[in-house]
Amino acid sequence: MFKTVHPLVWAFDAEWAPDPRAGRILYRCPPELSDPEVVVEMWRQGGATEEDPTPFLKTVLCRVVSIAAVQRRVKNNTAELSLLWLPRDVDDPPQQAEAHVIGTFLQALGKHRPQLVGYNSHGADLKILVQRAVVQGLSAPEFCRRPDKPWEGVDYFARGSEMNIDLLEILGAWGKSTLSLNEVAALSGIPGKFETEGEQVARMWLTGRWREIVEYNCFDALTTYLVWLRMAHFAGYFSAEQYREEQDLLRDSMIGWMDKPELQFLEKYLEEWERLQQATGQLG
Repeated sequence: MFKTVHPLVWAFDAEWAPDPRAGRILYRCPPELSDPEVVVEMWRQGGATEEDPTPFLKTVLCRVVSIAAVQRRVKNNTAELSLLWLPRDVDDPPQQAEAHVIGTFLQALGKHRPQLVGYNSHGADLKILVQRAVVQGLSAPEFCRRPDKPWEGVDYFARGSEMNIDLLEILGAWGKSTLSLNEVAALSGIPGKFETEGEQVARMWLTGRWREIVEYNCFDALTTYLVWLRMAHFAGYFSAEQYREEQDLLRDSMIGWMDKPELQFLEKYLEEWERLQQATGQLG
């Protein structure tokens, strides 16, 4: 279990898709092949079968297409929430560029130094950001800066660091017992995967459906945040009353965010949250 709840927390999630450029370089695909055809070849090289036509590929072979986070900031003993996402303008090609998405996020991490919360962030989300930053030739010295000892400062790389909390590692399980974010969330009365699955992101990206990817990404960030809240309550950082207040704060914040046209999609999340709360008999 994590030992602290910092004044600044980012519960984050990243989305990625097979990178046709990586496929062309590593598998020497003919130049006449389209990006979708190259991706199909990458899946074939990755062990595609009739039962599993889109196998999980090594993260270094994929390009990051979106990052989202729920920010919880405590000021004067009062918590405030924000929803952050990249690319900020989903219709702007320069902002869609992988280097912009990763570079902006890592630079923000280095500047603000939040406590990161993710689901499989040690094994996947943070790892792919570092791998692809290296591939892209980016520089993020403030993010990479490490103290001599993990407990003497912010360290996003040390196993067990309080600055990079991986909820999957804490919940723990191996092999077929490994639990998904969707499973632990839905059984807790929290929306999991209810409209889109992660496997669909690649085809969404190949067909230019950036807005849908970002919306899906924001849903995952919200779910990660709510699971973190539940675990923080379990660990005693929030009393039962405080836990209900924190959930109410998120609901109220989401309703306020929906005043912006680009965030009206959050209504679907609120509806699913209410449905699951009723279905599980959860009061929070």
